[in-house]
Amino acid sequence: MLTIPAEEADHINREEYFEHLIDNYQNLIYSICLQSAGNPFDAEDLTQDVFLAAYKSLSSFDGTHERAWLSKIAVHKCLDYRKQAARRMIPAEDSYFTGIADPEGSPEAQYLLAESSHKVQKLCGQLKSPYREIATEHFCHELSPKEIADKTGKNLKTIQTQLYRAKGMLKKLVERSG
Repeated sequence: MLTIPAEEADHINREEYFEHLIDNYQNLIYSICLQSAGNPFDAEDLTQDVFLAAYKSLSSFDGTHERAWLSKIAVHKCLDYRKQAARRMIPAEDSYFTGIADPEGSPEAQYLLAESSHKVQKLCGQLKSPYREIATEHFCHELSPKEIADKTGKNLKTIQTQLYRAKGMLKKLVERSG
């Protein structure tokens, strides 16, 4: 707000002029930084960065339009802050590592999958032919009824009926085994 005329600026040293800038524009710069950062802690840090940058470039500043000059520095510091925000994020405890998906799954999940796959294969092996072959192709090799029909040369409706019956037989075997 208060612009110091050039003849008075000669009588004021650099530190006094810098104090003048802080006294008059600290709230303005803080509010700009708070808008950008979204929290008071980062806004305080940004405000300090703005005034530090202003202090470093005081020798090249002509003393006119103080408010615009400081605001421009604040905007640039806030833009830099926002660009770097993603890089500064610190994961909270183990949440970072649990959020990373392992494409192969955890060792426990792999073991359980292999174990259940083995049990399904064993149960399918207990069925009588042709249900054993149909169930093995469908549940172990993950083929659709159409793919099984194409592979075996049988009618699709026959395969669907045999698969339906095989599911019922497997259900009874699972219920018996507990």
